[in-house]
Amino acid sequence: MQNILATIDFSYNEKLVMDMALDMAKAFGGKIWLLHVAPPEPEFIGFGVGPQYVRDTRAAELKKERRLMNEYAHQLQEEGVEAKGLVIEGATVNMILEKAEKLQIDLIITGLHEHNFVYKAFFGSVAKGVVKKTKIPVLLVPLE
Repeated sequence: MQNILATIDFSYNEKLVMDMALDMAKAFGGKIWLLHVAPPEPEFIGFGVGPQYVRDTRAAELKKERRLMNEYAHQLQEEGVEAKGLVIEGATVNMILEKAEKLQIDLIITGLHEHNFVYKAFFGSVAKGVVKKTKIPVLLVPLE
């Protein structure tokens, strides 16, 4: 397992996912790719971007997320594991799978959140979507 993709959603449980990725990378001598998929830009999904303050707020959020991902990657590097943080925009499941293919990922590690029926009916589950659509092994880390 040379390439491990660990998904981060900034739900304040990312340390659990990162710790699992760290354990796997140390055990197999692998590299960790930390990935956060940000929601797509409003124009991408058919809405105008709105006033400048909306674009400025969006840019500030993305900048903060990129900074956090770099900090997380640095923390893993201090543990002796090669790591890189990525922030991309798009549909979460599709972007995870696309990036996993491009990076030739051997293992995907993602958190598993428990949601109520209404949430699942409208939004589904990222973990379930990834498991259903990939042939790459997926390790689910229970969160909460």
